Amino acid sequence: MNLTISSVLVALLAALHVYIMVLEMFLWTTPRGRRAFGLTPEFAEASKVLAANQGLYNGFLAAGLFWGLLRGDVATQLFFLGCVLVAGLYGAATASRKILFVQAVPAAISIAAVLLN
Repeated sequence: MNLTISSVLVALLAALHVYIMVLEMFLWTTPRGRRAFGLTPEFAEASKVLAANQGLYNGFLAAGLFWGLLRGDVATQLFFLGCVLVAGLYGAATASRKILFVQAVPAAISIAAVLLN
C-alpha cells in the first residue's frame, strides 16, 4: 500500500469511526461515553440500544474505508468518504454542530486529498 497523505487521512478517519463505534456500542452508559456525548445517566441507559445500532453503522463506515485502503480502490474510498460526509452533515444539522467539525470536515478534506492524489 502506498502511504500517501490521502491514505493517512482515510486511515485516520476510519480509526475515528472505530473509536466512535466503541463509544456508542460499548461505552455509551459509562462516564467516558456519557461525557463524550453530553448525556445524563438516565438518558444513556434509556437510549443504549439505539446507540449500539448507531455504533454498528459507524463500524461499517470504518470497515468500508479500511477496505478501500487495503484494495487501493479510490472509488471505494470515495464512496465511503461520501457516506461519512453526508452522515456528518446530517448529524450536524439534526444533533450537534460539533459533528460538522469531528466528522464532516475531516471527510471533506479526505475527499479532496484522495481526488488530488
